[in-house]
Amino acid sequence: MRATRIVQKILSNYEADCPGVKANLCRILMNGKLGGSGKMIILPVDQGFEHGAARSFAPNPAAYDPHYHYQLAIDAGLNAFASPLGMLEAGADTFAGQIPTILKVNSANSLIPNEAPKDQAITASVDDALRIGASAIGFTIYPGSSMGLDMFEEISAMREEAAAKGLPSVIWSYPRGEALDSDGETAIDIAAYAAQIAALLGAHIIKIKLSTDHLSLPAAKKVYEDEKIDIATQAARVKHCMDASFNGRRIVVFSGGAKKGTDSVYDDARAIRDGGGNGSIIGRNTFQRERSDALDMLGKLVDIYKGKA
Repeated sequence: MRATRIVQKILSNYEADCPGVKANLCRILMNGKLGGSGKMIILPVDQGFEHGAARSFAPNPAAYDPHYHYQLAIDAGLNAFASPLGMLEAGADTFAGQIPTILKVNSANSLIPNEAPKDQAITASVDDALRIGASAIGFTIYPGSSMGLDMFEEISAMREEAAAKGLPSVIWSYPRGEALDSDGETAIDIAAYAAQIAALLGAHIIKIKLSTDHLSLPAAKKVYEDEKIDIATQAARVKHCMDASFNGRRIVVFSGGAKKGTDSVYDDARAIRDGGGNGSIIGRNTFQRERSDALDMLGKLVDIYKGKA
């Protein structure tokens, strides 16, 4: 496998990293139908922890089986498959080497009381990732939570260990917690702030949500208005989040959110592409559809990121 010039350029942005980290990033960037393009689509299946099995998989019962997700990611030609430890272990041998995997090393669940601070428990280790042949670890942080500083310290330590052992880190940076209302969780100033925090924590790949044009923080709103920062369109907001990610020197993928119509999924992908984002990390909008429908949709997303649709 020879890395394309586009991938070599992306890897050159990670100036402090060892060959092992860059090799694993290269595997992800070069895999699948978008391999070598600098764009990527990742299948994340961590929703069972967060929402429960029925809410996650009952719309498409075949998805109760971990092998279903491995095979879907392979057949769709995706760049990687991300999931918590148990699901990856359930197919680690059968699918060894067939798709890069990202081990999600912390998780939460919806049984925790609403009044509890937003937090996630560490549920796997760097050594688990190495044991099952994963290409990266994934970790969620909650900027806006009173537990946020603890989460920053946890991923800082795990990222250091992972990098020393040749594994890159993917940070899910999801604004959530007591400091934010529902509008604030998807506000553009907060989304860009979340991307910046993840970059500063040393994320090799940043995962954030697509944002609205709402401005949540009064001090930030003044700057956006005074500097006339363009946030009018989704593509403009993607570009702004890329600017916040070291001027595009870090890989940024955007989550798909709850299941929605295919046209909305395609519009999101075009905005990510046009704003300079690296791609989509899209779970429920794929595995909650029938397999044939999911493959058709993912094929169209590949075409969008290739500029063909």
